[in-house]
Amino acid sequence: MAKGTSFVCQSCGFESPKWLGKCPNCQSWASFVEFREAKVKGSSKKEARKAQYLKDVGRRELIRISTKEPEVDRVLGGGMVPGQVILLAGEPGIGKSTLLLQIASGVGSVFYVLGEESISQVNTRVTRLGIEAAKIAFLEETDVDVVLATLELEYKKSGFKVVIIDSVQTMYSDGLTGSPGTISQVKGATLQLIRFAKANNVPVVLVGHVTKDGTVAGPATLAHMVDTVLWFEGDKVSPLRILRSVKNRFADTSEVGIFQMSGKGMESADKADTLFLEKERVRVPGAVVSCVMEGTRPILVEVQALVAPTKLAFPRRVVHGLYPKRVELMIAVLTRHCGLRLSEQDVFVNVVGGIKVKDPGVDLAVAMAIATSLKNISVKTDTLVVGEVGLLGEIRKSQFEEKRREQGRRQGFKNIVDSSGYKLVSEVLKTLK
Repeated sequence: MAKGTSFVCQSCGFESPKWLGKCPNCQSWASFVEFREAKVKGSSKKEARKAQYLKDVGRRELIRISTKEPEVDRVLGGGMVPGQVILLAGEPGIGKSTLLLQIASGVGSVFYVLGEESISQVNTRVTRLGIEAAKIAFLEETDVDVVLATLELEYKKSGFKVVIIDSVQTMYSDGLTGSPGTISQVKGATLQLIRFAKANNVPVVLVGHVTKDGTVAGPATLAHMVDTVLWFEGDKVSPLRILRSVKNRFADTSEVGIFQMSGKGMESADKADTLFLEKERVRVPGAVVSCVMEGTRPILVEVQALVAPTKLAFPRRVVHGLYPKRVELMIAVLTRHCGLRLSEQDVFVNVVGGIKVKDPGVDLAVAMAIATSLKNISVKTDTLVVGEVGLLGEIRKSQFEEKRREQGRRQGFKNIVDSSGYKLVSEVLKTLK
């Protein structure tokens, strides 16, 4: 192996001195590519700079640039920060480019670099969606050196507010080794774009593709280089889209943005608190309504469970929208502390609407949904169930419990089951009739 050469996994960034067929870190196959480090010239003496103390800098008010999309501003903490570098990742065809065109239209003065689509394709989409794009400057280019030279020239003329690169995997430089999308090319292109953003105090948005495993294609170190990482997720067969922040140096990462894909593009879900509930609910066994917290936003969701006898040696546990291990824990609690016989039953659990719930505050709702399906008993349609369940079968107080209650009452749920009225799951099941 040549000096300064290593092999890097494009899925997770794991480095190896030799090529490997399977990555020992992320278990992906044929993901290693050769990476050659740039030769370091002899160091030259440079003048030292004076260090600074925070007391000498003083406090400055953080000025944000609004995207005119309320859900995006919510996730970013109020808008973009000058000099901020944002990585927007998502599966192909999920709607990243559509959302960015809407953001560009809202901001107004935007420089949009097209690495995948032609200007005619974008024009067709803009016309179809009815987006105002008069103040958006487009550039069809994949050479990052040409992009940066154009950026410097156009910035002096027009002074645009935001730069969008769609996508970073298509950017390349003749001065870097490898083909577009490889470790060296993506890292090098991203580093140059970061320097431009910091030097000119201009927010730069980078679009990144997501692999089948849900990781950003290219180097995993890309997420460490940027200021903010946003995940745009959703099911292609469903109009629901969710924008999450997994890293943000300028705001909290707990907030989410909820959109609905329509013929007019991405529409902000104004009534997200009831988006996942039917207007007219039917009282059936196995259906329980709970309230989850997505950041500071309480959202009502319906948990459904189906318990059926199995003829298999090992009963099936099929889960959608929840952590499978968390559901297995609820099954164990019901078996051990509530006396329910689930070892010979298939259990299917789903959260209606396609939302992925990570909040443990739905534990009690999951347990009740499974129990009511097994016993063929239904809960009243005005019942809201909230609470975290421990290994001993106790009901623990969930975060923002009072806020969940208030949300339930506003939506007409008069009977609220939580830790304030019950201590054990077995006590709740005894009330079912």
